[in-house]
Amino acid sequence: MSLQATLDAFKADFEAGNPPYNAPRAAIDTMHKATAELKDSGQAERAKKIGDKAPSFSLKDPDGNTVSSVELLAKGPLVVSFYRGVWCPYCNMELQALQAALPEFEKLGASLVAISPQTAPNSRKSTHENNVTFPILSDEKGAVGEAFGLRFKLPDYLVDLYKSFKNDLPNFNDDPDWTLPMPARYVIAQDGTIVYAEVNPDYTQRPDPEELLPALRKASTLKA
Repeated sequence: MSLQATLDAFKADFEAGNPPYNAPRAAIDTMHKATAELKDSGQAERAKKIGDKAPSFSLKDPDGNTVSSVELLAKGPLVVSFYRGVWCPYCNMELQALQAALPEFEKLGASLVAISPQTAPNSRKSTHENNVTFPILSDEKGAVGEAFGLRFKLPDYLVDLYKSFKNDLPNFNDDPDWTLPMPARYVIAQDGTIVYAEVNPDYTQRPDPEELLPALRKASTLKA
C-alpha cells in the first residue's frame, strides 16, 4: 500500500469518528477550516521551491550531536523532510515510509534527515516508536522551518481545539508560540540547489518517497 493510501485509510477512519479516535464532527470541521485557510493564504507557494538555494542548517539530534547540512552535502545529495511532531499520526506514518525507502536513497549516495520543532526527548520518542535509523533533528523555535518559508502560526480557534485534545505544542516544542511547519519534502543537490520540493498545507497529503528518486538521480549529477 502506498503512503498516501495508508494516510487516506487512517483519515477515513478518524473522520468517521470510529474508536479509539471518537473525533466529534465539530472538531473535524475545525481542522478542515484551518487547512482551507492555510491553503488560501498562499504561504505554500511562497516557500522554498525548485531552483532556490536551500538554507543551510546545523541542528541537534536526540543525543545532542550536531548534524550539519553542509557536511551532509559534502558527501552527496540530501533529502529533508519537515514534519509536525511525534503527536501527529500522519507524520509518524510518513517517517515509517521514509525509513522503508532509505536503502534506495542510500544507493544514490543520499542522506536523509527529518526536522520538526519538537524537543529532543520527543524526537527520541519519534525515533524509537517509528524504528527509524536516520537523524530526527530538533528545530528550536522553528528557525529552520522559518528559513524555508514553512513556519506558520495556528489560528486561535485551532489552538483551542489542540488544547482540548491535550496537544500542548508549547510543551512539545519548548516554545510559547503556537507554530508549526507545513509538512514538506526537499531534495537538495550537492551545490545547494533544491531539485525537488513538495510543500502541502494539507497535512493529510504526503508524497510517496519513491517520487523523490528521479530528483535524487538528477541531484547525483550536480556536484558542489
